[in-house]
Amino acid sequence: MRATPGHLWTPSHVFPDLAAEFAALRQTLGLSPEPRLVLLTATGDLDFKHPALVKGAIVLTTRAIAMQIGSRLPPACEVIALGAGKTLEIKHAFGELPKMGFDVVLTEGGPTLMGELVKAGLVDEMFVTLSPVLAGRSKESRMGMVEGVELLPKIPVWSRLLSARRHGDFLFLRYRLPGS
Repeated sequence: MRATPGHLWTPSHVFPDLAAEFAALRQTLGLSPEPRLVLLTATGDLDFKHPALVKGAIVLTTRAIAMQIGSRLPPACEVIALGAGKTLEIKHAFGELPKMGFDVVLTEGGPTLMGELVKAGLVDEMFVTLSPVLAGRSKESRMGMVEGVELLPKIPVWSRLLSARRHGDFLFLRYRLPGS
């Protein structure tokens, strides 16, 4: 949310020209017209005026953080406290999602969340987009796709290519991860 301050994570926001078609597809599948946004926060460091929060989201956090932020969240939000500890247990949080009716979860968190999800074995599939833009680093330290967990050489996470699509110079790759 910090990286994209105006994003809503809805089909109508991402691709307005096909919003009606996405809504019709979701209705055919027995889903709500738009997906519900679920936000995990272990710190409560949120922009409470972010449009996605104003529109409404389910916020999963610890009991202590829920008490700190509950009254500051927009009225359309619902806060759910998980556990009494000071840390947000990723397996516990994702274990609650099916109980709330979320059978499929698309995560768009940062590299640290991705690292936690991979470490916990919670990533079934991964979508990777390759674009024709080169990026490099000099002295600036930037995170990679997965942070906070040491994988290779001790923990190799090999994936299997499920599909590849091309649009112009972009490649859209879909992989299945082990154990899913």
